[in-house]
Amino acid sequence: MDLKQLNTFLTVAEFLNFTKAAAQLGYAQSSITAQIQQLENEMGVKLFERIGKTVTLTHEGKRMLPYASQILQLAGNMKSDLSGSDVPAGVLTIGAAESLSIYRLPAIIKEYRSLYPKVDINLKLLHCSEFIPNLMNGTIDAAFTIGNEIEAEFLIEVFQLPEPMALLAHPEHLLARKKHVASEDLETEALLLTGKDCCYRGMFTDKLAENHILPRVALETDSIQAIKLAAMSGLGICILPKISIQEEVSSGKLATLNFPTEDFEIVSQLLYHKDKWISASFRAFLELSAEIMHNMPALF
Repeated sequence: MDLKQLNTFLTVAEFLNFTKAAAQLGYAQSSITAQIQQLENEMGVKLFERIGKTVTLTHEGKRMLPYASQILQLAGNMKSDLSGSDVPAGVLTIGAAESLSIYRLPAIIKEYRSLYPKVDINLKLLHCSEFIPNLMNGTIDAAFTIGNEIEAEFLIEVFQLPEPMALLAHPEHLLARKKHVASEDLETEALLLTGKDCCYRGMFTDKLAENHILPRVALETDSIQAIKLAAMSGLGICILPKISIQEEVSSGKLATLNFPTEDFEIVSQLLYHKDKWISASFRAFLELSAEIMHNMPALF
């Protein structure tokens, strides 16, 4: 097994296509096939299932992914740290929730890349339930989470910030003109909600349930953008973190309803595993992230 084979394995796993992997790596397709076969022979397992033109990872291939990723990252970190240069270099893999990756991380990544151009950032979008497994197996270096506070003995928290919520509708919606919106006012309203595993959706529906109201779900999706577009089209009411709807509210495309959301206590956190090796590039990322996040402008 060598690093070139592991890199080829990860590339094929990303594209699930030998031709695209060959083009990405600049190899002949026959070379890609040979490297995978050599790796499979050495490991004694089948890594990919190839049926016709369809390529899928086997169970063993899926198990190998985090190991291959960690080995390549450690090799890159070792090379950069032993090169004698004090300039951070290498690759960082960051897991993030969709809303943070769109509305918080761009400013951090832009500043970080301007300071440390030799570090590549690999951003993975994850759901709430995926952060801890990915931190535990080393697939990601750090996690930008939003939702219920995550606490565990094996995690180090770099920062934690409150993330206020807002109930929103089209500006011409009747409830947009109501001084106070109660749960009872939503009994007959079409609701545009995130997936069932989303924590703030659960907080919202629990509050409705306390008032014996069964939600009328008109749209359920993990895409915040799809929810906003539906709300702006007048298809229903949604509840989202304020960070995700600043532009739409400021431009008058969405209106915030005077609904009590203070009890929906969600936070954003930056977390990493306590056993994670802190390279110069990773330490710089953690410090810069904390600085920028704490200096973010206040929300409406």
